[in-house]
Amino acid sequence: MPKTEPFERHTDRYEAWFDAHEDAYQSELAALRRLLPAPGYGLEIGVGSARFAAPLGMEVGLDPAEEMLRHARDRGIDVVRGVAEFLPFADAAFDTALIVTTICFVDDIHETLAEAERILAPDGSLVIGYIDKNSPVGRVYQATKEENPFYREAEFVSTEQLVDALEVVGFDDFEFVQTIYHPLDEVDGPEPIDAGYGDGSFVGIKATR
Repeated sequence: MPKTEPFERHTDRYEAWFDAHEDAYQSELAALRRLLPAPGYGLEIGVGSARFAAPLGMEVGLDPAEEMLRHARDRGIDVVRGVAEFLPFADAAFDTALIVTTICFVDDIHETLAEAERILAPDGSLVIGYIDKNSPVGRVYQATKEENPFYREAEFVSTEQLVDALEVVGFDDFEFVQTIYHPLDEVDGPEPIDAGYGDGSFVGIKATR
C-alpha cells in the first residue's frame, strides 16, 4: 500500500520544511540541475507538491496523495494520480524520469525502477535524488524516524544498494553528485556540490543505458 496518509494529513508541515531549510533545498536543486541540463519531456515519479518538478522543468507529475497533487497542479504541473510501481504511461513516453526523496517510500524498489526504465525513451535518463542511508543525515533520520510522520515507515537505501537495483533493471551508466555536508539545521548558505558520493548526505544519480 502506498504510504500516502502522512502526506495527505500533514501537507502544511511538508511545505513548511522547504521554507525552514531554504539553503539545503536550494543546494539539492542545484545538485540535481547538474544532472538535468536539458530534461526534455519529463516525468517526476512521486512528485509531491512539485517542489522539485517545477523548478527542474518536469512537465508531468505522478503521486498517490491527492492533497500533494493539488499543490503540484498549482505549480503548473500536469498531474496524474497513481503509484510508482504501475505507471499509467506508454513505453518510451518520456525523455527524463525524476525521483526525488521518494525512493524510501515506495512499496517495491525493483518494480519502481523497472517501470521508470520502461517509460523512458532509449536515450532517456533516470535521475534519482535521495538521502543516503549511510550518511550523517541518513543516520539521524533513521534514529528519529518514529518521531516523524513522514519517515516512520520509510526504508532508506544506500547508494550501493540503489546502484545494484538499477543494474538489475537494465541501467549500466551512472553519474553521481553530492551535497549537504552539515546537519540540516546548521546549513547556512549554499552547500558545496561535488561529483561522486560518500561524503554528502544528499546524493543524485543519473542513470542511463
